[in-house]
Amino acid sequence: MTTNGDPVVLSISLLVLFGLFLAVLMKFKAVGPGSAFVGVMFGYYLAASPASPAIDELMASLGHFVSSF
Repeated sequence: MTTNGDPVVLSISLLVLFGLFLAVLMKFKAVGPGSAFVGVMFGYYLAASPASPAIDELMASLGHFVSSF
């Protein structure tokens, strides 16, 4: 757990999930290397933006909702 109580496991598993999804899209040529690079850079800069806390809260809420099933 982090200092604010959010589980780290969720963010790591989502990172792996999105990374695998991007790799599969590249394998089947649905996304080229240039588009993949743009997607990765967008995620990198989005994480450093002021929208990051709201996205973190949304994903944590979604994780709690899914785990309640």
